[in-house]
This record gives sequence, C-alpha cells and structure tokens, in this order.
Amino acid sequence: MNVRIVLVGTTHPGNIGGAARAMKNMGLDDLMLVRPREFPHEDATARASGAEDILQGVRVVDELKDALTDCTYVAGASARSRTIGWPSMAPRECAERLLKESQHGTVAAIFGPEKSGLTNDDLDLCHTLLTIPTVSGFSSLNLAMAVQVLSYELRVAGFDEPVNDYSPETPLATGEELELFYAHLEDVLTRSRFLDPENPRHLMRRLRRLFIRAELDQNEINILRGMFSSLDPEGKKR
Repeated sequence: MNVRIVLVGTTHPGNIGGAARAMKNMGLDDLMLVRPREFPHEDATARASGAEDILQGVRVVDELKDALTDCTYVAGASARSRTIGWPSMAPRECAERLLKESQHGTVAAIFGPEKSGLTNDDLDLCHTLLTIPTVSGFSSLNLAMAVQVLSYELRVAGFDEPVNDYSPETPLATGEELELFYAHLEDVLTRSRFLDPENPRHLMRRLRRLFIRAELDQNEINILRGMFSSLDPEGKKR
C-alpha cells in the first residue's frame, strides 16, 4: 500500500512506537514524524514490540508540508468541529479513498498532537477530514489506537481487487506544486487588491478548499499559473 502515516507534534514517544506496531500489523511501513518532542526514545522502541524496522526507517521533518511534498491526496484526522467545514469521512470510506488515490501516487494520513490535534493550518494541506466515530460526549481516542483503526480499514479495503475507474492523463499535483500554486495565487490577488493582506479573513483558506476539491493535475496547475502570469504581467517580470 502506497500510504504514508504522518504524526505531527507527538508528545509521548511511546505513541510513536505504538503507531509503528499498528502499521506493521496491517502491512504499512512508511512513517514520518513532524516535530516530535522526543525521538529516538527507548519508550518508542519498547512500544514498537517487533516493529523496530519501521522506527529505523522513520523520517523526521520540521514542517508538515515537507512530509507531503510528493503526496497527491491527504486525509487529516480530527475530532474537533471547525469554523469552516471540511469534507469529512469515516475510517472505512477514507481507507477506500486512500487506496484508490494511491494508484496515482503517494497518499498520506496525518494525525496531530495528542492533546490539541491538528490545527486549521495543518488541515489546509488536506483533501478531507478523517473522523473516527465515538460515543457522544467522549472522543478521547489514543493516538496509536487511531492509527490502528485506519490501518485496519486500509488492510480490509486492500483485500478486494483495486478499482481503477479513472486514470488521469497526467499525474495529480503534488503537495509542493500546490503550495507554489497557492503562493502565486495569493500574490496575484494581493497585487490586484482583491485580497487585503491586512484583513484576509478566510479567503485563502476557502480558495484552498475549492482547489483541493478540484483535485488539480500538473497540466491544470501549469495552465492556471500561466493565466495568472498573463493577467499580472508586472508580477511575471518580477
């Protein structure tokens, strides 16, 4: 399975080991960490319990975007309600979508810090929100348990023959290409005075949601950026 698990700001190293163990049980081996409080750590090794090879292959980065530069589809796990709505999926639906998208490139599921979860800025990099249903009034799910739930659903979904009902003419845009696109878009909107940098409100966040739903491929990104350059010749010179 071409699926990456990304843990952001993990505070307890034992949870990193627990997540690695959950992944190995279900056939996953691509684990990345973003700003972990402590790693490597003996607690992580102890909790891995046979999945030390996954810990040895862990890559650690400082920014979430650096863990997603080659990803074409990203799901972010969160139990909190948001001011701006995100598309949301339950684990089974999310696992099926991740496997489908993994036929076209690397996909990722990201999990935030144990106490606070993912921020809105983190979710700006996601295509959908993964929500694990729990009983009303109590949604305190351990980080490694959450990884286990999704890993299990990925394993179950993988038992069936992959469904490839659509093959894009060109590869979908990567995380890095999307970030360059958003930066270009924001620059053009600011220079045209459509976007007030002193009072941006939620404009760029809403535009991100719009373009993420479109699932742009690399050709479409190039066309849009060419349009921006044509409409903003001064910016092109600059």
